[in-house]
Amino acid sequence: MAAAEAGERIDADVVIAGGGLVGLTLGVALAGAGIETAVVDGTPPAAMKDAAFDGRVSSIALGSRRVLDGIGLWSALAADAQPILEIRVSDGDVPLFLHYDHKSVGDDPLGYIVENRNIRAALLERAAALTSLRHLAPASVEALEPAAGGIEARLADGRCVRARLAVAADGANSGLRAAAGIETVRWSYEQTGIVCTVLHERPHRGIAHERFLPAGPFAILPMTGDRSSLVWTERASLAPALMDAPPEVFARELGARFGDFLGALEPTGPRWSYPLRLTHAKCYVAPRLALAGDAAHAIHPLAGQGFNLGIRDAAVLAELVVDRARLGLDIGGDDVLTHYQRRRRFDSVVLIGVTDGLNRLFSNDNQGLRLVRDVGLAAVNEMPPVKRFFMRHAMGLAGDLPRLARGEPL
Repeated sequence: MAAAEAGERIDADVVIAGGGLVGLTLGVALAGAGIETAVVDGTPPAAMKDAAFDGRVSSIALGSRRVLDGIGLWSALAADAQPILEIRVSDGDVPLFLHYDHKSVGDDPLGYIVENRNIRAALLERAAALTSLRHLAPASVEALEPAAGGIEARLADGRCVRARLAVAADGANSGLRAAAGIETVRWSYEQTGIVCTVLHERPHRGIAHERFLPAGPFAILPMTGDRSSLVWTERASLAPALMDAPPEVFARELGARFGDFLGALEPTGPRWSYPLRLTHAKCYVAPRLALAGDAAHAIHPLAGQGFNLGIRDAAVLAELVVDRARLGLDIGGDDVLTHYQRRRRFDSVVLIGVTDGLNRLFSNDNQGLRLVRDVGLAAVNEMPPVKRFFMRHAMGLAGDLPRLARGEPL
């Protein structure tokens, strides 16, 4: 890089550290509304599109789909999105289960399963088309420093981005969160999430399965075609052996948990594994700084709500920033940050409590607890009003929704 480039100063309204799914979603939302935005990301865009970069899928709730539609992304994702028409929750092999059917709440699916690489490709394409968005990658924010009426992001390559608001979307181990002195509550579940794709003989019919096994949840998520993505929660001590197992051994262990209801199974493609931990920031804001996505709340993947939480972060923050910009007010002022934290924290705390509690309740083989939870599943299954309440929450249609999640323009 030339010396002039190394000392370059970039002016923006908002600077976002982290160009993952949440960071780029926020950047696209802001830039699409005319907010000058810089997204700084350490990963080269070409690597983010590679199938080997991330084998996970995301469960996109109906409310989140509305957000993505409102910022011009859904049209690029729809063809690769598998609608979730039903969800079946069971406790191991016990015949009692909880069944959700989208017809109980309307014509729309409960949600969609989309491969992360497709979401990234759509985000990068949309970002490149927005003149108000500057995507700086590969690059990293080394420090945030106060400036007159704003904040400066010092990049490791010597450049500087001056903005009125900074957003840390740099993941569960956020360096900017730590530098701001924001403490976290965190613990390890002593579990590992194993992710892979499986081809199966019979069609899945758009049904997602959440099977609770003693080691942890075993999610079967329908993908386009006769494929499903597995999010297999295993004890951290056993996961390395499964990851290193020969294909035939891995397939046998997988089949023992999966069952034969979809016929013959064939694992396809690589396997990925991720340690499962909870990280929750005690505060979501600092002067001129907001946390979003995993930097604010990294939760257990049970129920697949992590990305949906991040999408709601992006939608709420974009709404607050855009409204104040239209009024000529300070988009990085304390009132904006206080309002953002108030609107997002309750949603996050409730979901953390639900996912953490369910994981602890079901991830064991205690016979006394098993009887209680199985009776509970069966009881809820026979209570349509309660089921509809839970479904609306899972669909992202409950609570203090941002305009985009209501299907309204930003």
